[in-house]
Amino acid sequence: MKQKVYFKTFGCRTNLFDTQVMLAHLKDFERTTSEDLADIVVLNSCTVTNDADYSARAYAKKMHTLDKKVYFTGCGANKEGRKLLENKQVSGVFGHDHKTQINRLLSQEGFFYEDKQQELEGTLLKSFVGKTRAFVKIQEGCDFKCSYCIIPQVRGKSRSLERAHILKQIDLLADSGVLEVVLTGTNVGSFGLDYGDSLAKLIKEIAKTPIKRVRIGSLEPAQMDSEFLELLDHPILEKHLHIALQHSHDTMLRWMRRRNRTHMDLALLQKVASKGFAIGTDFIVGHPHEDETIWQEALENFKQLPLTHIHPFIYSVRDGTPSSKMPNRVRGDIAKARLRQIKECVQENNLAFRQNLKDRDVALEVLVEGLKGGFYLGHDQFFNPIRLSSNEDLRGQWVLLKDYEVELDSNFAAV
Repeated sequence: MKQKVYFKTFGCRTNLFDTQVMLAHLKDFERTTSEDLADIVVLNSCTVTNDADYSARAYAKKMHTLDKKVYFTGCGANKEGRKLLENKQVSGVFGHDHKTQINRLLSQEGFFYEDKQQELEGTLLKSFVGKTRAFVKIQEGCDFKCSYCIIPQVRGKSRSLERAHILKQIDLLADSGVLEVVLTGTNVGSFGLDYGDSLAKLIKEIAKTPIKRVRIGSLEPAQMDSEFLELLDHPILEKHLHIALQHSHDTMLRWMRRRNRTHMDLALLQKVASKGFAIGTDFIVGHPHEDETIWQEALENFKQLPLTHIHPFIYSVRDGTPSSKMPNRVRGDIAKARLRQIKECVQENNLAFRQNLKDRDVALEVLVEGLKGGFYLGHDQFFNPIRLSSNEDLRGQWVLLKDYEVELDSNFAAV
């Protein structure tokens, strides 16, 4: 009988893709989605903050006490793995550039294989398990040097997959029933810069495949050049872009070693919004030096931004980064209050955005992703969630909605 393997994935979309790669190479073991039934646990770790490291360590220790064989991989392998191995809390540790060897590694114990951050994994996935929407990794690594971020140290320099390889991957996924792809990577906007290609050119080629909608994981404002902006009128592109601003005050952007500046961000987002796009962002509150005067100015700047979605963070110290050594820390309760302010602002924007679409009779193009609690769930072309009531099985289907209700946190329709 084959041993059962459970995959626990922490962190970002890139880690989710890496887990799918490991699944594709799992030949002599049986995958289980039940932690309790697992003989082996593969922990794909995140190391973006000290808290992320703690969560990965705590999970590894918990599984070890339950007599599971634990194998530790992901971004935390180099930093956290060796100590876990020395303490006999994991059976083996391997970096990103060893994940295709997982079938052999799970039969071994006591090893530590460092991530050299040189390989660019090129496995072609024939499907994305259980999904009609799939992540497609197009590059790895980051050349930015933001003061709060450890990722360039654990993912290495930016390096891109060849366009032909990516298109072959997309064709395979389309053949398996995937209808929407999310282009992902450590720093997606860097795609192709290492060999004369570009993200815009890649998307134009994807538009020639059977894929119906393309999402982009996250973009840096500095990377959205005129070639990319010309794509805003292309029907293949989801009408939602996630543009990572991180802050709305130039003083903080300089402390964060960011390349973007507030006046340029406002102009860029207004241009994108004028094309009918919903816009999301990452935003960090409570970074060192964010005093009350700066925050009030930042908040006024923030309110001018046409944002409809947000992924906000309270600054969390990450050892080994310049920000971790900065003075003038912000108290936790103050940071939480600031987080609430920007979340409430974007929630109001999102509700107004969805109501405006309805008032203008804009039809919603929904990819139905699953069934939960008696309702079908999906996202429209603006990346807004929607609940559907239907007597038919809608999973994996495209639904065009002209009649729907705008609710506080999502839309609803009976079809």
